[in-house]
Amino acid sequence: MKVTRKRINKKQSIQLFLPLSSQAYLSQFYRDKNATFSGRILPNLEKELKAMQDFFGLEVTGKLDSNTLETMKLPRCGVTDVARYGHFQGKPKWKQSVVTYRITEYTSQLSKREVDTTITKAFQLYSDVIALDFKQIYNGTADIMILFKAEYHGDFYPFDGPNGVLAHANAPGPEQGGDTHFDDDERWTLRSRDINLLLVAAHEFGHALGLEHSKDPLALMYPTYRYVNTNGYTLPRDDRIGVQALYGKCFL
Repeated sequence: MKVTRKRINKKQSIQLFLPLSSQAYLSQFYRDKNATFSGRILPNLEKELKAMQDFFGLEVTGKLDSNTLETMKLPRCGVTDVARYGHFQGKPKWKQSVVTYRITEYTSQLSKREVDTTITKAFQLYSDVIALDFKQIYNGTADIMILFKAEYHGDFYPFDGPNGVLAHANAPGPEQGGDTHFDDDERWTLRSRDINLLLVAAHEFGHALGLEHSKDPLALMYPTYRYVNTNGYTLPRDDRIGVQALYGKCFL
């Protein structure tokens, strides 16, 4: 009996040798959800891998080298990195001068007062530089609804446990627009150890205001988590320019 061997093309080869976790990473953060593949079953994993390497300033090889793999393992935001501009497509923004927010579910790792104070500080980083104010409400539906919850939490993007996706947020808009979710499997703190809530909240509220991820490693909107000293922390230049392009400057 003659055995015929099917030839594996380059795209299939790349998929076969990429770990499932790496394929999932590329699918979540680097796949253009509006792209069509002309009837092809396999998306272009090599193209997505190169896009990821380019975004993070790595050597663009199209191969899963050690630097690329280590970057994929870093704690990060759950919002995609695929964008043509520093803003979401269509540049959505809040039209009103006061944006309301409500925290519906708190983490047990910090007191409610600590969470409230930290969330207020995160919003203040933006209100200090743009003509927009934020107000916390305690009942009803706010513009930005905030919760801490693990795994499946009411949307199509379940969290993945500790040290993976830390949080995610929607762009401005009706209904779920601006809503921000934090993974309660993370160890939230107000210090340098574990995951600092102020830094992650400020990053996610950038998305809730209309900012996309930045390629600048010093920017707050860089997709991976990095602790910086939060004493006297102000919005980095790249983020300030981006949010002021949407809302204008704040003149005190």
